[in-house]
Amino acid sequence: MLQPTTVGFLLIPGFALMSYAAAVEPLRAANHLSGKSLYRWWHAAPEEGPVAASNGVAIIPEFTPKDAAAADIVFVCAGGNPATFDDPATFAWLRRLARQGVTIGGISGGPYVLARAGLLDGRRATLHWEHAAAFHEAFPDVDVVPSLFVLDGDRITCSGGVSALDMMVALIARDHGHDLAAAVGEWFLLTHIREGMGPQRMDLRHRLGISDESLLATLRAMEANLESPKPRAALARIAGVSLRQLERLFRDRLGRSIHAHYLALRLDRARQLLRETSLPVLDVAIATGFASASQFSRAFARSFGEPPSRFRRST
Repeated sequence: MLQPTTVGFLLIPGFALMSYAAAVEPLRAANHLSGKSLYRWWHAAPEEGPVAASNGVAIIPEFTPKDAAAADIVFVCAGGNPATFDDPATFAWLRRLARQGVTIGGISGGPYVLARAGLLDGRRATLHWEHAAAFHEAFPDVDVVPSLFVLDGDRITCSGGVSALDMMVALIARDHGHDLAAAVGEWFLLTHIREGMGPQRMDLRHRLGISDESLLATLRAMEANLESPKPRAALARIAGVSLRQLERLFRDRLGRSIHAHYLALRLDRARQLLRETSLPVLDVAIATGFASASQFSRAFARSFGEPPSRFRRST
């Protein structure tokens, strides 16, 4: 008789409820649709007692790491700012599971926890795009890819949100065949199953409601070059229009100048790095295209109402 696969969910306080639900519900559906107990699951948290998701909904876990049951796969579910989670006992438990041959996964901000435990060095991994820039700075030995999910042997990482459903459908297909996986997808009204290497974010065309190809080409170049910002003249060449035309496009479609939009992108990235890494302010400045810490601090304070050092202390 086929033994069910046991899946553990380690819920970090502030975990993303949608990501967790999109991971656990396909297991229930697979059992229901197959008429078999293909999967069973349990929950753990770093400490005893209810653990609250980012929206305040609480789940009562059965275990803590010190008394958790055996599992074939353990997924770490995190959200909010996973860079602030620092629990040596949890990291040691995850490393012990990995040595025992348990497959270890991370969902949404969960890969941050895996990386802090040293379990992603030399591996391909993904995580939610909001954390990607800070993660790359903090863990240069991890090969970060901007995909929905990555199955790298006994390491599984997922960007979170509804992509956890795509990941679980892929795992069900791997373990129990395409027909059951497709049935699970239909159960949750999936009109198509996305591959792991699919993009996390909407195309800029849909994200910003812009159809002008010249403007789209410029915006893509800006997002790809935050550390070394391209001059306006170079952006105009990429757009294939004059600088005056490009400035008019930005003001008409985005309501601000080329410089103002580019600066906002760089400062948003800087704010993520300040919140999720321990990089010195000067390093954050350099990573977002500023010539000096003082120049960066002035621009940051004008935009967010406080200097970078105070912002970091308050997060």
